[in-house]
Amino acid sequence: MAIRLFIDGAAGTTGLEIRERLHGRDEFDLIVLDDAQRKDETARRDALHAADIAILCLPDDAAKDAVKLAEGSATRIIDASSAHRVAEGWTYGFPELIGREAIANAQFVSNPGCYPTGFLALVAPLVRAGLLPADGPYTVNAVSGYSGGGNALIARFEADTDIAFRAYGLTMGHKHLAEMREYAGLRHAPVFSPAVVPAFRGMLVDVPLPQPLLPAGRNVLTAIQSCWYETYQNSSVVLIGDAPDSGELLLRSDAAPEDGMTIFALVNEDETQARLIARLDNLGKGASGAAIQNLNIMCGLPETTGLRLWPSAAA
Repeated sequence: MAIRLFIDGAAGTTGLEIRERLHGRDEFDLIVLDDAQRKDETARRDALHAADIAILCLPDDAAKDAVKLAEGSATRIIDASSAHRVAEGWTYGFPELIGREAIANAQFVSNPGCYPTGFLALVAPLVRAGLLPADGPYTVNAVSGYSGGGNALIARFEADTDIAFRAYGLTMGHKHLAEMREYAGLRHAPVFSPAVVPAFRGMLVDVPLPQPLLPAGRNVLTAIQSCWYETYQNSSVVLIGDAPDSGELLLRSDAAPEDGMTIFALVNEDETQARLIARLDNLGKGASGAAIQNLNIMCGLPETTGLRLWPSAAA
């Protein structure tokens, strides 16, 4: 029997990409609301209660409202907004760090943010292993494709082709900071410097490490990579990359959708500085791909089914 699935907010960027990844999959019976029903509270409540699993692709306040509409049902929920990422009773949907069993058994799963996905993949295993201090003064420099800002930012970038770089979060109170701190096990939130570039999709998350933060008395690169290998050895989604021979990492304006993530550790010759960098698709592992990965795990299916991965990693 097919699993009844409802995507609340299916017309948004994340919702559309989720539907693309579900194309041709007969494990799911998609509950679809027409244009007139999408904002009708009764129709949405009926759909939420009829579904086995609902994926919320909504702004934060609307996601909270959707959870209230689902009350009284046994519906399991994946929330792609930031509304419940550190909320009590919700499981953080980063299986490589939180554990697949926790997600498989959860009723409520909160999808990680795109920037935190890169930051946590880089830093969380190293803090857990004691290779990086929990009280360190971390900084995060990151750039994303403009699709991460939703329909309004997409329209702005596509209308104003003179925008070359958009720095934001200048008040330093970004909503991603809470999950970065919580799931990396940090005592203080990092200083976060996000920016948007004129590419539709793609993301680089860069965490620079000066010498006082680096593990002492050992080969720094080997220590970092060994910890990552132990964490991600069973993952087909998170790969550990070698330092590029070109000395650079690129985002392409015409990049295809990608649901994997590659992480890099770069250390200078005298081991006084390092940079940890994650490259991912903000709409893939940073949003829709992660939702599909969590959906698969919750349904007892191979977790990479439907994901757009490297040919050798696809299910």
